[in-house]
Amino acid sequence: MTFTQQDARPELESAPVSEWWRTAVIYQIYPRSFADASGDGLGDLPGVTAHLDDLKELGVDAIWLSPFQRSPQKDAGYDVADYRDVDPIFGTLADFDAMLAGAHERGIRVIVDLVPNHSSDQHVWFQEALKSAPGSPERARYIFRDGAGENGELPPNNWESVFGGGMWKRVTEADGTPGQWYLHIFDESQPDFDWTNPEVRAEFRDILRFWLDRGVDGFRVDVAHGLIKAAGLPDFTPDPEGGSMGGDAAGVPYWGQPGVHEVWREWHEVLAEYDGDRALCAEAWLPTVAQTALWVRPDEMHQAFNFHYLETKWDAEALRAVITESLHEYAAVGAPSTWVLSNHDVVRHASRLALTAENPQGAGIGPKSPGKPDPVTGLQRARAATSLMLALPGSSYLYQGEELGLPEVIDLPDDARQDPTWFRTEGERYGRDGCRVPIPWTADAPAYGFNDTGAAWLPQPAEWAELARDVQREDPASTLSLYRSLLAERRAHGLGAGSLEWLDGYGDDVVAFRNGAVTVIANLGDTAVELPDGDVVVASGPWEGASLPTDTTVWIAAA
Repeated sequence: MTFTQQDARPELESAPVSEWWRTAVIYQIYPRSFADASGDGLGDLPGVTAHLDDLKELGVDAIWLSPFQRSPQKDAGYDVADYRDVDPIFGTLADFDAMLAGAHERGIRVIVDLVPNHSSDQHVWFQEALKSAPGSPERARYIFRDGAGENGELPPNNWESVFGGGMWKRVTEADGTPGQWYLHIFDESQPDFDWTNPEVRAEFRDILRFWLDRGVDGFRVDVAHGLIKAAGLPDFTPDPEGGSMGGDAAGVPYWGQPGVHEVWREWHEVLAEYDGDRALCAEAWLPTVAQTALWVRPDEMHQAFNFHYLETKWDAEALRAVITESLHEYAAVGAPSTWVLSNHDVVRHASRLALTAENPQGAGIGPKSPGKPDPVTGLQRARAATSLMLALPGSSYLYQGEELGLPEVIDLPDDARQDPTWFRTEGERYGRDGCRVPIPWTADAPAYGFNDTGAAWLPQPAEWAELARDVQREDPASTLSLYRSLLAERRAHGLGAGSLEWLDGYGDDVVAFRNGAVTVIANLGDTAVELPDGDVVVASGPWEGASLPTDTTVWIAAA
């Protein structure tokens, strides 16, 4: 069976396939952990600007920056107090403009994170809501409700926060009496907007235009499957063993509601006002690939992270199935699949692929976690997995530091952890700090080149020195060299815009396909696999003769 980006329903066959975002490799920057120009221990926008040449050398098409807008930083910037300004810890709007111009000069597009489901409790709107009476226009921008019980002393329903604990917080009214409750899917410092309110919708259309007018190329939309809640806010009890963002559960009254699609159609129209194929990418955790594909219909989002692919175990049959389903379902709506293996919310795949125990999304791993990974196996599988992913048709996202082979930092001290999940679950879940540790640039520099003072908001492990970029840059066997080769050959062979044809005869533990003139073979089994004739273009690890060892992927061009 062969799949191409052009495959679609008849009514979608004329849809354009030349937009940059259909084939782009996009590099996620988590600003506070990328590079710190000020030396205060937190990464910043001038730090990003200083390393744009490194990203150009790597070969990425675009960068996505996690939130840098003004925020109290209760949730690392995903609690926004002012959507039209840069938080001072990251710099200024002038710093942003300089970074954007520098990226564009190098042919790198820029996507910014936007957080529409909720704001910070320090946002001017929420502060006005707290000072206003129940039923006022100010409170109508958020989801305020009277409590249950004889005197309203109980929350309006039983919903549980993604970060642990209840999803409602009661306020004290202006006269000092206990008052209404407000909804917060995440931390109590992150009240949810009411997206049935036209004022909220108009405000965010204006926010979009603010950043589009500055020249950004698109938006990664946080919690894109949230926003609208089911009418009546019915009780719901999630699976305690499930992931925190709802991707493994159907019928969740605060995820994936049909009304959200109306919002994305409005946003699509705003982006269409601007030249340059501006793009929207959805962070949408939904139960099936087919449901996720509905978010990228022609008049809605342009991309949606393929979290089903990210969550697939290191198993050949499972990978073949999710790739087949993804290419079919996304093509059916005229969209590319957007592949991803790591980000700031999940255990890095250099560790995750070697875990031997279940690890729900958002749980993290720490010193007492069961089934901790073997680092050698984890890196070998991560290199093979990335080599497989970057050969697939469509777009791909990389997470900062994965090009260095960084593993999850497991042994963070308890007193260093900062993720709200850690605190709201009283240490039951480690959360996401382990994938957010500042990345290493220079082996023998303070903070491994993250800055020149040695300060770092999360402690860096000693092994970061041997993984630093300067150590890997000239080593042809390094993970950094592998990533550079993969991106260069992907572009040279046009794999992002190509087609996939499955190849038979390699056994159940092998993923084998042809994309254009390139044959891709990934051996996930214990037995070496004989390679076909041709020139090896790139390999994720060493091989001998015509035998491909376990946990290794090769690209072969016809001789």
